[in-house]
Formats: sequence, structure tokens, C-alpha cells
Amino acid sequence: MSFQIMTDTASDLSFDYYKENKVFFTGFTINMNNREYRTDVEGEIDPDWFLESLQAGAEPTTSQVNVGKFLEIFTTFAKEGQPVLYIAFSSGLSGTFNSSLQARDMLLEDFPHADVRIFDTRMASGGQALFVEKAVQMKKEGKPLDEIVSELEYLQKKVQAWVTVDDLHHLVRGGRLSKASAIIGTLASIKPILDVDLDGKLRAVSKVRGRKKSISTLVDLTLTDLPNPEEQIIYINYSGDREAALSLKEKIQSEISVKDIVIHPLGPTIATHTGYGCVAVFSIHSNER
Repeated sequence: MSFQIMTDTASDLSFDYYKENKVFFTGFTINMNNREYRTDVEGEIDPDWFLESLQAGAEPTTSQVNVGKFLEIFTTFAKEGQPVLYIAFSSGLSGTFNSSLQARDMLLEDFPHADVRIFDTRMASGGQALFVEKAVQMKKEGKPLDEIVSELEYLQKKVQAWVTVDDLHHLVRGGRLSKASAIIGTLASIKPILDVDLDGKLRAVSKVRGRKKSISTLVDLTLTDLPNPEEQIIYINYSGDREAALSLKEKIQSEISVKDIVIHPLGPTIATHTGYGCVAVFSIHSNER
């Protein structure tokens, strides 16, 4: 039976990707300068303007996808008798995942036979995109929905994120990192290294001095415990500093041969909480994160 793959804009995949691969998506709302901007409407937020606003001191906030929106989406597919696989933004970083669960419970009251699978990636951006692209690939190969869900569940604890930011202010302001964890980034030229734990929450794990060292550290951490690199697609996301992302890619390629390294800018949902200058790398490792 045919089924619909669905995600949200925290995956930072392009609108073209969604269209070309028939991935249904919903999005978050950015609140800035007393105005709301929808991330699932192409062209509503100009990426350059948004990053310039962050650099100028803007402090946007995000609103999660609410229960009503999910119920509307799920109902549409239920009426068509089409199963849905929603690949969700981390429950450790947003209430969106829980909203989708509530909507599914409500849906089943009216459509008891509806098939809505909700997968918590416990990741964001390129980590979330990795799961989406894995599901898309398997669907194209004709794999059944149950098998795809099982594969995503297997990979869930093995997808690793390593992140560095120029300033922890936005992460603390948005509640994505505690003030206690942010203390390591208060000194001049000190750059924090973060990862995403098994609960899908950001945590500060170390600190290094200087931007170049932080990028080199991301390379070293990514190459540790990286199985079958020739079969791996590594994802790099960045907010504004494309040169740092390219440097990260070149350093990885100088050390190992990988199937591909994909670079995408961070979308406004994630960049709201990381600020300008974030660089993140995502890959599949042998051991659990």
C-alpha cells in the first residue's frame, strides 16, 4: 500500500527536495519585529535578510506546530485511506512531537483505522534530514512502511551530531541550553562544542580556543567511530558562515573517503536558536550517542 512521508521544516531540506521527492511538510512560525513568518511558505522569509537581522541583534522566537494543524493534516490523509509516516523534529527541543501525538489520538476517535506513524528523530536539521532521506530512499526501493520504521528506529541512537556556535546567547535565550551549560562559553575566543544526547537535547561537552580549532575538533569527533565511511553521506549545516562549512568538508575529505558530504544552510527555525555562525555535522556511528 502507498504511504505518505511527512516531516517539518526543522529538517532544513529545500522546498525543491520536498517537491521532487513528494515529501509532505509542515512548518513553524517565526515571530520577529512584531510580525509572524511561516517557514513552510516558500519565499516568505529571505535567508540573507534573516541572518543580517540576527547579526544586527534581532531576537526572534519560534512557535511550534500546534495540535489543530496536525489534526487537519492527518485527517486529510485519513479520509484518503493513506498511511502517514511523520518524521519529527526532536521531542527534546520542541513540543511539536507531542502535539502530533495528541492530534493522532484525536484523529483515531473519528478514524479508528487510520495509520499514522510518528517517529521522533531526537535530532534537528541535517540529523533529521538524514532520517527523511533514508525513508525516501527505502520507499523508492519499494520497501514496506514497517521495514522503513524499523530501520529508522535502529538508526535513531546511532546518528551523531557535533555542533559549534559563535555565541551561546540564542541557545540559552530560547531554552535549548541551560545557563549552567553555557558557562563554558563565556570567555573571549572560547568556542563551545555541543552534541545531541539520547533524549534529543543539546548539551555542551567541551570547549576549545578559536574558530579554527572548533572546526578541527568537529572533524576529529566525526571521524571517531565512523563505520563504513565509503557508504556514508555526511550532512553539514551552517548559519551564515559557509566558508567554515566548506573548510569542515575539505578537512573530512582529506582524512577519509566518504560517499558524499552534503552542505545545507540552517533554516530560520534552527538558526533562531543558534544565531549566526553555527556549524553542525551529522553522521551515523557504530556506538550510541
